[in-house]
Amino acid sequence: MAAGGEGEQEEPEKSFKLLGILDVKNVPCARESVLYGSLGGVTVGLGHFLATSRVRRSCDFGMGGFILTTLGCWIYCRYSNAKLRIQQRMIQEGIKNKILYESTQFDPEKKTVKSTEESRS
Repeated sequence: MAAGGEGEQEEPEKSFKLLGILDVKNVPCARESVLYGSLGGVTVGLGHFLATSRVRRSCDFGMGGFILTTLGCWIYCRYSNAKLRIQQRMIQEGIKNKILYESTQFDPEKKTVKSTEESRS
């Protein structure tokens, strides 16, 4: 029993699976989508109950609100991540081409400088 934890093996962190299917900790956008979905479902269900005082139908509306809010947040987050990855890939290729073609005859900046000098003459 060492105080510093010497010789003890650290246990790997257990992930939380929602309904045994969705690994909330490792899947991108899952945590935020479920949290926003639960908030949306409670809001819709409570709002419908306050408006109509029908319990069963309010629960149905709450579940529908949960599903729609979760899917909406999931799709928006995944779309934003995909768009960000595409932009990062384009920037990486641009930087790689800049480094590759710098100070060669294929350098686009070198051609623009020559064309501006020719137009002045």
